[in-house]
Order: sequence, then structure tokens, then C-alpha cells
Amino acid sequence: MAVDATQRAPQAPGSDFAASGRRVFELEQQALQAVGARLDGAFSAACRLILDCRGRVVCIGMGKSGHVARKIAATLASTGTPAFFVHPGEAGHGDLGMITDADVVLALSYSGESDEILTLLPVLKRQGNPLIAMTGRERSTLAREAEVHLDVSVPAEACPLDLAPTSSTTASLAMGDALAVALLDARGFTADDFARSHPAGALGRRLLLHIADVMHVGDDIPRVAAGATFGDVLLEMSRKRLGMTAVVDDDDRLLGLLTDGDVRRTLADEGTDIRTTRVVDIMTRSPVTIGADALAVEAARLMETHKINGLLVTDAERRVVGALNIHDLLRARVV
Repeated sequence: MAVDATQRAPQAPGSDFAASGRRVFELEQQALQAVGARLDGAFSAACRLILDCRGRVVCIGMGKSGHVARKIAATLASTGTPAFFVHPGEAGHGDLGMITDADVVLALSYSGESDEILTLLPVLKRQGNPLIAMTGRERSTLAREAEVHLDVSVPAEACPLDLAPTSSTTASLAMGDALAVALLDARGFTADDFARSHPAGALGRRLLLHIADVMHVGDDIPRVAAGATFGDVLLEMSRKRLGMTAVVDDDDRLLGLLTDGDVRRTLADEGTDIRTTRVVDIMTRSPVTIGADALAVEAARLMETHKINGLLVTDAERRVVGALNIHDLLRARVV
């Protein structure tokens, strides 16, 4: 039962705001449980309609339902179901042309009587668009006109006045998530698919960026011959600025690796004559390497595991084809 706003005393200073907040969580949890328990054949029918759709899912809604519809469209689109939001008010003034006869319409209205949506129904019917309604009243006009009705009615709003859409919008949002995930499962949508629609996000970078995309190639690869002097090594490492250099044979096959740490240790050893020290005597003969087609995130894992700051990139015949260090991964925002 709604509380008469005129009978509510103003909240006194020092009131238990946390208790009020917990009450909202409890009421919205109850609402979600009630809606979840009602998922039945209508939900399955909605999923089948969307899976059979040759076009896109057009999400519409007014007010708070419009905000929820916009989020549902975004979630569907990012999980393998092409979708977009159309404002029903704008649709009545030209944006209806964005909806083709191949599209499914998902209309949100808790009352099921939003004028802006009901105005569109005759046009959508004539065009042959299947209609999925998400309302809190199964006897509403929108619910009756729809091919499929998803019931998101809740026992009570979390608002103590039972006026502001709170539990009902949470339930509608969860229903949209349920649709998106059920469709994702049905389509066999994978993490790689998700990454392709999120190339600028952290997951996209982790799953789409390969070593070949970030490595240094050609003349930018630090390398010296096995017969190089210690001075040659210092010059090459200073010029290429990757903190390491490959040691290669005449066919560019990897013989070993020298790092700035090797150089420092050699210089710190008072018994070492750098004029006569051979590169092959101080290099690491079996360094950690990686292939150009590996994911960049694998390079980060190798660096962390082996406590190193750089990697040489080799092909199947151990030829050095690239090089990268931790700074390259940082610039690419892989780590």
C-alpha cells in the first residue's frame, strides 16, 4: 500500500541511512526472485523470435523504461545480437524509418499503456514487425498486442512512496540481461567474439593484440654477431634502447642474448678485461623467446614468470624477427 506523502515526517538528522539503503536492497532482491521464478515458455519464445530475426532488435521505451531499453540494446549488441535503441517519441516524427520489416521490436513500459509506444503499434503491425512486450501488467494494451509478453511485475517498488520506478526498473534490467545471456549461450558466443566488439577495451587488447602488432622489426631489432666486441654490444644496446641485444649467426639465427644486467655485472667484475671479453662467454645461450603470432598478453605472462623485461621474437627456424620489452606492452596497454 502506498504511503501518503503528507503523513510522512521529514527524516531527522542522524537517521539510519544505512538501514534505509538495506531495505532497498532487500525489496529489490525480492522483486528479482519473484520475476525470476516466473520465467517460462514466454521467455523461451522471446529468445526464439530474436534468434530467428533477420534484422536487429529495436528496443524502445519512455522515461526510466527508455533508459533501461537503451542499456538492454547495448548489452545485446555487445554479446552477439545486433540491437539499437529508438526513442518512441522521435519514432513518431521520422525515426520510425530506422526500423525495417526484418527487425524485432522489444518494447518496455511497466504500465503497458505508454501513449508514445501505443501510437507506433499500428505501423509496426502493418510492417510485420514481431513485438515483444516487457511490462508489469499482463492485461495492459501493450501486453495484449504483443506476440510475446515478458512479465516483470514486482511486489512493490523500493521507493517508500511506491511511486519512483526502482524495483521495477531493476527487474526489467535483469530481464534484459537474461535475454542477452540466453542468446549468447545459444549462439555459442565466445570471449574472442566479445573482444572483437570491444577492441578498445582491456579484454579486446588482451585477446586481439598479437606480438606482431607491438614488436620492433627490421633495423630496430638490437643484434650483434658472435664475434662482436664488448664495445659493439654497448653501442647496439644504447642505439636500440630495448635493454638487450640478440647475438646471431650469419643467417640471423639466435645464438644467445645479452641484457643490460649482463653488461652491468661484467663491468662490475674487477677481474674481467672488457677489451678481451668475448660476447659468447657472457651471453645467455638459451633465452626465453616468443613467436610473432602469439598474443601480446602471453609476452607479459612470460616476462612476469621469468622476471625479465624483454623478449626476442623468433620464427620456426630460430631466426630473430622481432624484439619487444615491457615498455612496449605498457604503451599498448596490455599490462
